[in-house]
Amino acid sequence: MSDPKTLGVYAKKAEEYAGLVTKSAKKDPLLGKFIQALPEGAHVLDLGCGPGKSASIMAQAGLSVTAMDAVPEMIALVPEHALITPVLGTFDDIAGTDLYDGIWANFSLLHAKRTDLPHHLKALHNALKPGGLFHIALKSGENSKRDRLGRYYTYYTQADLTDLLTAAGFVVDSCTTGRDVGLDGTPADWIALHAYG
Repeated sequence: MSDPKTLGVYAKKAEEYAGLVTKSAKKDPLLGKFIQALPEGAHVLDLGCGPGKSASIMAQAGLSVTAMDAVPEMIALVPEHALITPVLGTFDDIAGTDLYDGIWANFSLLHAKRTDLPHHLKALHNALKPGGLFHIALKSGENSKRDRLGRYYTYYTQADLTDLLTAAGFVVDSCTTGRDVGLDGTPADWIALHAYG
């Protein structure tokens, strides 16, 4: 994600965002399901980790976490932990083959342009070990737009996202939908898919 306006919003609101996601990460059943599905000591990429709240929960569960985000102010908030490696980087920096047992892309790839998502998904599939677990959550809907804070979003239907994951080589395992209030204070529908590489 390299949209300057979106990055600027997260930089400015890093502390506020950290408070918001601290509450949601602790009670996120999908994060618990993701952790339980991985082998002991698994290596995980937390893509778009923000202030590292999910990374911290994964590390406390014994997972080794590479916590990547494009916003320096977010990386500065990632908790210090022996099992967490903070990395400043964008979606374009995803590289390597068979590196991770799991990838947690929770409401991060929704900031990528629609035309860029197939490339990012293919890079993530390559970085995931064979049979590894991939979690992706996005806001559901159609088209692209900015929210009232100026962040850029691309919306997807379940069918569209399933097709994109399949084309990248993933096998979709389960789907969860919901509706929550985000940083901009507006309720939004979302979709989360678990898939295997």
